[in-house]
Amino acid sequence: MASNATAQNAQGLDPVLSEPVGHGNSVAAWTAVAIMLIGSLVSCIAFALHAPIGVYIGIAVIIVGLIVGGVMRKAGFGVGGHRSNNDGH
Repeated sequence: MASNATAQNAQGLDPVLSEPVGHGNSVAAWTAVAIMLIGSLVSCIAFALHAPIGVYIGIAVIIVGLIVGGVMRKAGFGVGGHRSNNDGH
C-alpha cells in the first residue's frame, strides 16, 4: 500500500483523489484573489460604517476580480498557459 502511494506521489497525483494536484499558483489566480480581497475589505469597512453604497461597491470590485482572473486565464496567464512559467505547483 505504501509503495502504491509513493508511486502516485512520484507521478504528481493526489493519493486520495487520484487526479493531478494543482494549486492554481498562477499570475491570473493571484491577481484575481488580490482584487477580490480588496473588494472584501471595502465591503467589510463599508458595512461597519453603515454605508450600503460602499458595500455594493465592494461587491462590484469582487465581481471585477472574477472577470479579470478569467480574462487573464484566457490570455495565457493561468496554470499551464502559454505565458505562464509554471505548471500550477
